[in-house]
Amino acid sequence: MWRSEDLLVYPIKGSRKLSNYFWAFIILLGSLGLLLVAVFSYLGMDLFFLSKEISDFPFIPQGATMGFYGFGGLCISFYLWCIILWNVGSGYDMFNKKEKKVRFFRRGFPGENRHIILEVSMENVVSIRIIKESFLNRTYDIVCIETIEYGFIPLTRIEDDLIPSEIAHKAAEVAKFLDVSLYS
Repeated sequence: MWRSEDLLVYPIKGSRKLSNYFWAFIILLGSLGLLLVAVFSYLGMDLFFLSKEISDFPFIPQGATMGFYGFGGLCISFYLWCIILWNVGSGYDMFNKKEKKVRFFRRGFPGENRHIILEVSMENVVSIRIIKESFLNRTYDIVCIETIEYGFIPLTRIEDDLIPSEIAHKAAEVAKFLDVSLYS
């Protein structure tokens, strides 16, 4: 967060998280291992612990199956690495008192609409609310900004995994900065 007298900016962490790097790397290694087994099976050679019984299935050759799963894993890994490279979901929430505007900026996938920008006039801001959302049998608190024109716009995400005191602090800080009511 960055704050001055007339400006409040919350950076949004996108897909460049440690967990995304971990899963992209693990899936890449696993798929390369499956492709290696497929190639050695095709060549009729045993690799490490593979024995003759594994490749004796009469339905589909084991190497073809391993190759299929290896290729699928490579596609998923490539997709994850692209999301990390493009930093999908990153951006910022900016509250500017000088311009009397609230700006939401997010990066998306490459193309015509790569950047998503939503600007709301501060006169349209009604309140800041803490709303309960349910996801996978768990209840989360989400900070939203209520506007006349766009309705509720979330300021926090479920994957931010904020504790209740952090959520309350963020909601109070934004409400105080915008000089609007806070409801929970």
